[in-house]
Amino acid sequence: MLQQVLMTSPWPSHLWVVRHGQSAGNVARDRAHAAGLGEIDLDIRDVDVPLSDLGHEQSEALGKWFANLPADQRPTVVLTSTYLRAQQTAKAIADAGGLARSDIAFCIDERLREREFGILDRLTSQGIEARYPEQAEARRRLGKFYHRPPGGESWCDVILRLRAALDTLSLHHRDQRVLIVGHQVVVLCLRYLLEGLTETEILAIDAEGDVANCGVTAYRQAEDGKLALVSYNFLAPLEREGAAVTTAPDAKVAAR
Repeated sequence: MLQQVLMTSPWPSHLWVVRHGQSAGNVARDRAHAAGLGEIDLDIRDVDVPLSDLGHEQSEALGKWFANLPADQRPTVVLTSTYLRAQQTAKAIADAGGLARSDIAFCIDERLREREFGILDRLTSQGIEARYPEQAEARRRLGKFYHRPPGGESWCDVILRLRAALDTLSLHHRDQRVLIVGHQVVVLCLRYLLEGLTETEILAIDAEGDVANCGVTAYRQAEDGKLALVSYNFLAPLEREGAAVTTAPDAKVAAR
């Protein structure tokens, strides 16, 4: 008689993927574009760019939304990018009571970091055209999915490191309720991986509009054990708390 083997899912029971709140880099980028400048005025490393005042407000609003869920429906695991703005967003969610317990330590993971821009760092689209027209042409020819600026990353490079991050997720956090706080490109590339999308499909989603700051992409474990998309770019938590919705890309415009 064959022994029946109980199959279990390798995935979390719930997964929320959140873009950080508005950052000082978003604000600086908007100023540069409004003034027609080629370079974004930031005097610190991208990894150290903090949230703006509005970004803190958005993150607190999201934390209050999580806090209004029953404790047994809130996140039990928090994975966050190494970048300051992502960690500040996660902390604001925790401080607002948005986690299942108050003693949950964050898992800070460099694989969830922003896409690296290399020589295009801090340049607006105008600046790229003026200083590196060959890179602007290469990006048009190859598309953002494959174009890798010198010293930087393509979307495929981000996807490669996120594949490893998902292996860690399935190994250590199965059947948990997991919150990931990262960046716009991380949200999109995780959708590509989790839903088995093609380049054309994920770029079509990207073309529909930017991922909002503190926008929520949610998955739930389905009966077949796979993660099923529940919502994308969900903004009700901000709207309910009266926090302004912002959707500008991060300061390094070439990242997308």
